[in-house]
Amino acid sequence: MTKQRALVLVEPGKTEVRDIDIPVPGPEDALLQVNMVGFCGGDLNGFRGLFELQEYPNVLGHEVGATILETGSQVPDGFQPGMKVTLNPYLNCGHCVSCRKGRPNACQDNKTMGVRRPGAMTRFITVPWQKLHSSTGLSVRELALVEPLTVGFHAAARGRVAAGEKVAVIGCGIVGMGAIASSVHRGAEVIAIDIDDSKMRIARLAGAAHTINTTKVDLHEALLEITDGDGPDVIIEAVGNPSTYRSAVEEVAYTGRVVYIGYAKKPVDYNTGTFVRKEIEILGSRNCLGDFPDVIAYLEAGKFPVDAVISRVVSLNEAGAALADWSENPGPITKIMVNFDNSPT
Repeated sequence: MTKQRALVLVEPGKTEVRDIDIPVPGPEDALLQVNMVGFCGGDLNGFRGLFELQEYPNVLGHEVGATILETGSQVPDGFQPGMKVTLNPYLNCGHCVSCRKGRPNACQDNKTMGVRRPGAMTRFITVPWQKLHSSTGLSVRELALVEPLTVGFHAAARGRVAAGEKVAVIGCGIVGMGAIASSVHRGAEVIAIDIDDSKMRIARLAGAAHTINTTKVDLHEALLEITDGDGPDVIIEAVGNPSTYRSAVEEVAYTGRVVYIGYAKKPVDYNTGTFVRKEIEILGSRNCLGDFPDVIAYLEAGKFPVDAVISRVVSLNEAGAALADWSENPGPITKIMVNFDNSPT
């Protein structure tokens, strides 16, 4: 067998299951049998034509739980066939200013799987061993959650979230859940903000002390009440919407910190005097930086509501329709996963 089936994002609004070649591993590669792949918000925005970095056509997928099938001659003995792994899907150039500063997650020419190079939404892939992370305690389903959670963990690190601080997270998708979990793990009192009650319940399971559904209560008044009139010390925006971009700046405490993860789909208008008057810090947060081992250890400790965040599991044949359904009705969906163990190759 030299061909396999893969989910390809052909153009905005259109996916197809196509035949692609089964890759051959090089000396420093591992051949992986993919077990589970999660859809991410980037896949959704790529499907909607709203993700500026998305290249078409492309095999989707970079949230992976997989099993090593074979290894190249130069792969260390620490990686062996049969091991369960996840992977770092980012490929940095190594020579731009970000890479030279030790910040490869912000590489100017970063190529994420499924976005600017072929992804993992297929049965067999090859990966350089340096990108692999293994766990003996996690299932392939849990391993497929590691990468999106690392993005939220990195955002909390960017915001320098500290014990005793009040931290608001706007948006309780899986990346927002990662920011909630990491902030709780750091000892903060977390306020989860969304428009869907089911996500509020999951946020509580992840450790949020407070929840605000902005369709039911006034955000400003609710935050003032929770923070004794100060506003949150840190606000992490994990939606990518002009209105939530503005809200983060307006609601954060004086001398507070705002962290943006989501890509706003349109230009954002600000009253810039707010920045100066409050003397706030505004920080971007992209991908992750060395967070994989921390997230794996966190999941191995059983601290995250894995079952609650997985909204739906589908086969490869159902994956395109599931992505379209998510686009039509995103509210109740936290995470869709594609199970390749139940999908014909």
